[in-house]
Amino acid sequence: MREIVISKNEAGQRLNKLVMKYLNKAPSSFVYRMIRKKNIKLNGGKAVGNEIVYVGDVIQLYLADDTIDSFRDDNIQTAASGSQKKFKPEIIYHDHNVLIVNKPVGVLSQKASKDDYSINESVLDYLLDNGYITSEQLRTYKPSICNRLDRNTSGLVLCGVSLMGNQELSRIIRERNIDKYYYTIVKGHIKSVQDVTAYLVKDEKKNTVIVRDGVDEIKQDSGKNEFEKIHTIFEPVRSNGKYTEVKVKLITGKTHQIRAQLSHMGYPIVGDQKYGDRETNIYFRQTYKLRNQLLHCGEVKFTNVTGGLDYLTGKIFYAFKPCLLYTSDAADEARSVD
Repeated sequence: MREIVISKNEAGQRLNKLVMKYLNKAPSSFVYRMIRKKNIKLNGGKAVGNEIVYVGDVIQLYLADDTIDSFRDDNIQTAASGSQKKFKPEIIYHDHNVLIVNKPVGVLSQKASKDDYSINESVLDYLLDNGYITSEQLRTYKPSICNRLDRNTSGLVLCGVSLMGNQELSRIIRERNIDKYYYTIVKGHIKSVQDVTAYLVKDEKKNTVIVRDGVDEIKQDSGKNEFEKIHTIFEPVRSNGKYTEVKVKLITGKTHQIRAQLSHMGYPIVGDQKYGDRETNIYFRQTYKLRNQLLHCGEVKFTNVTGGLDYLTGKIFYAFKPCLLYTSDAADEARSVD
């Protein structure tokens, strides 16, 4: 007989789902049959399978060790601890449910291929290395990030450490009970706050988007009837007439929204290779070796949070790192004020 004691990271899952993760090579029919035959019990009693498990609950597997071992893949990859690209993440905030990290430029939010080492793997290795979770627990629940930033956008990324934290963070973001602010430098002079709505359509082949002011323009320019409404607030911080530092409040969060919308408005982000101004980018690359867009998610505010993470209501987290945006020679020139 083998026991699974439910930790805070695993709590909130259905019993049958958790067992199928633990016996990751077993067919679901086997798991359901063992539950019906009482070979799998919850807290010593008969289980149905759809019970939600809580911290301290114990699942008993009345199965031979050979049977259990045959249905478990011990080579399952839990994190990327052996990667040569391993780096320690900059932790902004951490409790038993939530972790907030400052992602550097050039790092993926999540891996795109098997050998990638993203901020997600970095967070997993941090939790493993510091004893917040074990490799065995990662079989039944794996913490993951809940929002994504482009590879060359830096700043705050939110991660659910516990299952409840992950589910609640995802809900908070989906229901827009969190305000996210980005900081950027654009070509041109933005004189006043601009509260802008527009429409966006994706070009999957080119991995770009088209932004237009109206639905009819989208249909005419893209030939597509599928589009998304976007909403962004742009607040100028300071300008020298040639460049403007802008604080951006993201109301909706769509692919390349800030970059494409600012370019459409005539204020391309400095260093943006997809939507930026070619001559500006060449100048900053040749003069300052700038090779990425100056875009940084520097602030998140939890507004009206209910549920298990209600203790975060009103809390604001910042990630203003000079090495990411504010003290490079390129940024100094772009931010210079007459």
